Amino acid sequence: MRRAVLTGLSALLVACAAAEAPAGTPAPDTAPEAALEVAPVEDAAPKDAVAPTPDIPGADIPDAGIPGTPAAPGADALAPDCGGVLVQGGLVICRGEPGSRFTVAGTGLTVGETGTAQFGLSTAAPSVIGWSHERGAYGDLQIAPRQDDYREISGFDCDKVDARSPEQKAHAGRSWVKKQDAFATFHPGPGALEGFVKPADAPTSSPFGPTRKYVGVSKVTGEPCESVSVHRGYDMATPVGTDVTAPAPGVVILADPDLYYEGGTVFLDHGHGLVSVFMHLSAVEVAEGDVVDTGDLLARTGNTGRTTGPHLHWAVKWRNPEAADRGGDFYLDPALLLDLPAAGNGPD
Repeated sequence: MRRAVLTGLSALLVACAAAEAPAGTPAPDTAPEAALEVAPVEDAAPKDAVAPTPDIPGADIPDAGIPGTPAAPGADALAPDCGGVLVQGGLVICRGEPGSRFTVAGTGLTVGETGTAQFGLSTAAPSVIGWSHERGAYGDLQIAPRQDDYREISGFDCDKVDARSPEQKAHAGRSWVKKQDAFATFHPGPGALEGFVKPADAPTSSPFGPTRKYVGVSKVTGEPCESVSVHRGYDMATPVGTDVTAPAPGVVILADPDLYYEGGTVFLDHGHGLVSVFMHLSAVEVAEGDVVDTGDLLARTGNTGRTTGPHLHWAVKWRNPEAADRGGDFYLDPALLLDLPAAGNGPD
């Protein structure tokens, strides 16, 4: 692990989870859903269409034609184009000259030193989105729809859903502030250009996407309760103490052993607005400011926070690096990111 105080890295521009299952991306190693979060722990206060990923300038990789680009004959190797994992919850990667500008689905993005701009697709993305480049190139991308499940889960402890006592509410409030501060922090990096790998050697227990309705009774008051949330992460069934490793290079922007809902938590900023979130950890093995490579140890899995059993919850949030308002950020499907090929040659 390379530990570095990122004094020389500039913050380029300015939660976590509850769950979903990707349409057409069934994991071959799926295990029964034995443990999960019982509370919606989004950032609120107290498949299969895979298009070629654009080449990266300077990576010595031959150009590939990207669907949707009306490239002129004789266009140079840096002709602007866009591709990616074109499924709701996936990621668009556009390629062009560093410093030039793309507009994707109405959102303006500046091409970084990697020669790319990366744009998250929400789970509600339309079936067709347009892109354009300041040099005049443009095109449309066909976005495949999701078909996520609805699940009803009964018998859970209502007291795990909400902070109830003054102490619990204070803990939840402090945790929320830490998460918001971290999500407002940006570092340069390759984003998805080096591909993603699973952060734990474990089967999938709950995919990204399903809507869950929880029905239960409070052990404190005896009152019934119910709650509905969408799972925004990718859960893996693991015994306590399993290694959690970096799925892609990045900078640690939060390392906390005791957030109220999430328990032990690590946030890893990959660059281009992408942040991996790891929850319910029994041990945190990194510190804020650490720079890590793919496969470096981050933490150990656990059963901390609001869960029904030991597991790793991995989420990936896309944040628009050029927006000051974090209200438009959203989670992507980590299983779709695992489909991206490694095509980069290092961070910005």
